[in-house]
Amino acid sequence: MNIVALSGRLTKAPVTRYGGQDSSVAITRFTLAVDDKDGADFINIKCLGRTAEWAEKWLSKGSKVEVSGKIKTGHYTKDGKEVYYTEVQASGLGFGESKAEADARQNNQQPQPCSSSDGFMNIPDGIDEELPFN
Repeated sequence: MNIVALSGRLTKAPVTRYGGQDSSVAITRFTLAVDDKDGADFINIKCLGRTAEWAEKWLSKGSKVEVSGKIKTGHYTKDGKEVYYTEVQASGLGFGESKAEADARQNNQQPQPCSSSDGFMNIPDGIDEELPFN
């Protein structure tokens, strides 16, 4: 099986172009920096169709994103030389951080935790009647 799941940050804004027989298919490419124990791996991602349109609309440089898809390899000739490439063709994309985390990152701040010092979330007084369990 050829299944890939990655989580990382975009190194720069995604680039979208249109191709296909009538130039109606969106093709978006970006590079994902994925942390590794030795540093980071920079992985080329290609999205097609609605996935490409979503990436163009919602992703930007530094966005943390989760990618699922498959590895594609290929080659072409450029200036008489064979060029080989490997990329991930994304079939699914998702946000890797909340809006608050993204805003804090853009403002160079740490997001504020929603929990108390004991590691549990604070529940306001008087809300016991609204909880679905006791």
